[in-house]
Amino acid sequence: MEEILLKYLLGELEETEQKNLLRQIADNEELREAYIRMQNMYALSFLTTDFSQEMEGKKGYHDFTQRLHTKKQKKLICSIIQYAAIFLLITTSTFFVTRALFTQANDEQELNTLYVPAGQRAQLTLHDGTQVWLNSQSTLIYPSKFSKNKREVSLEGEAYFNVAEDRKKPFVVSTQQLTMEVLGTEFNVDSYKKNGYTRIALVNGSIKVRETSKKGQSILLSPNQQITFSNNLMRHEKLSDPEHLLWRDGIYAFNNARLIQIIEKLELYYDTQIEIEDPEIFNARYTGKFRQRDGIDEILHILQKTQSFNILKDREKNIITLSK
Repeated sequence: MEEILLKYLLGELEETEQKNLLRQIADNEELREAYIRMQNMYALSFLTTDFSQEMEGKKGYHDFTQRLHTKKQKKLICSIIQYAAIFLLITTSTFFVTRALFTQANDEQELNTLYVPAGQRAQLTLHDGTQVWLNSQSTLIYPSKFSKNKREVSLEGEAYFNVAEDRKKPFVVSTQQLTMEVLGTEFNVDSYKKNGYTRIALVNGSIKVRETSKKGQSILLSPNQQITFSNNLMRHEKLSDPEHLLWRDGIYAFNNARLIQIIEKLELYYDTQIEIEDPEIFNARYTGKFRQRDGIDEILHILQKTQSFNILKDREKNIITLSK
């Protein structure tokens, strides 16, 4: 297993292998401890315990990289910088990454990929000071340092952005369906492939939205408005459910939602399959808030109190069956 952990830190595992390993780390305490010990050997070489001491962190990191001579070694350090904070995500559900962690010793554009496992969420601060919250099973691709003309990131899944204002350098978020451009604002992007739609909700400021595959006219969004893109159609409307954005605080909120809608979200957030034997269960509606850390079992038991149904869990196949 140590060999697999080392390959993970070196960036030599395929995406599917990485996700499987992260799930194992989350479920296995001994594996988690082994991973923490291994990454700490590297991380402690350049991390300062006081994030406010940014200059000290930069100096320590610079001195460390001066001892590297090969391209592969430099690639290793860039990988370690990305993954050094992952154990914080696994053990506390959220983690914070500061600018000092991602400052490069040269001007090369290094891309980082951050994947958030099921049942977790993450928070990080980008090089320009922009804050990003990532929901479960979301992936953010971002540079260690933005270029002189543009700040650009790519997202699959759901993220909340609080963009640092810079009118000379637009901030661009690209998803499979939509691309948005802002100068400084707060907005939420929901773009899971499984959902088949992309929804952008604006909280503050303004934002330009266009189809990713087209360079044509964009739509300007105002605060408390949202855009939903589905089946090649763009729907511009008032923000329908502001409480949904509570996910970044670890709260899943549902307002008069059908059980089928809640189940679809739970499957996505906790990476499990839920089967319903009796279609009548679909029609039940629920309003309530659940804590992410409660887990899917506790959430289903709470729903069960409102309308009685049986819960059968097959842990080996990762399938939950609901029946009357």
